[in-house]
Amino acid sequence: MDDLPTGPIPAATLTKIIEEAGGTGVPPGESERDVNAALTRALADRQLLIQLCLYALDRARSGGVVERIEQGLAGIGVVALRPDGQRFDPAVHEAAGAVETDDPALDGLVAETEVVGFADHERLLRAPVVMVYKKR
Repeated sequence: MDDLPTGPIPAATLTKIIEEAGGTGVPPGESERDVNAALTRALADRQLLIQLCLYALDRARSGGVVERIEQGLAGIGVVALRPDGQRFDPAVHEAAGAVETDDPALDGLVAETEVVGFADHERLLRAPVVMVYKKR
């Protein structure tokens, strides 16, 4: 068990593993339905693990732990959303409140992210909760 990889696996190693396993097709004796069922289970397990990581991230007290979890999630396509300075979009942002400003250029921009949001590739998992600049 000590020789199991814990980080990224080099492409050459993955290629060798796939070749030794006989490729990526349906294994002999398994039907397309069996493969689809396994894929469905794997995708459901992935979603559960992502949700558990977000739960742990929300409760992490160490900046290093937060950074490491975010890096791990980013490695599988789940990215943190911190839209500071972007135009507020109610379709992807949740407003927590307003910050008054005299600068008309800031009106409608995200002033600060209160709660980090997350997206799985292009699919929004959790909208970032933000403060929005509002002209006085």
